[in-house]
Amino acid sequence: QVQLVESGGELVQPGGSLRLECAASGRTFSTAIMGWFRHAPGKERKFVANIIWSGGRTLYADSVKGRFTISRDSAKNTVYLQMNSLKPEDTAVYYCAAGASLGGGYNYWGQGTQVTVSS
Repeated sequence: QVQLVESGGELVQPGGSLRLECAASGRTFSTAIMGWFRHAPGKERKFVANIIWSGGRTLYADSVKGRFTISRDSAKNTVYLQMNSLKPEDTAVYYCAAGASLGGGYNYWGQGTQVTVSS
């Protein structure tokens, strides 16, 4: 089992920045990929970004390219999502997820952290 705990979500003004963190614990050696998803009210959960744990290759949704950066600290078993130039449409609950294999989907999910972009 892998436990994921997100933090860093809060209210921020449009144009502002936030950094989300996701700390992994448990059988972290089995983690192949980690990702961020978001779920806005009345909408489906959507992919935001992911990172392959070994090698660090990243992938982003078109809606966040150039504004968000995903990174990881292997020593701390933590993945980050740096969010810049935030827009009201970025408002959502952000979830961290971990997968045990590439192409096998995400096996573990965090509880989510609320990001609200509003003036």
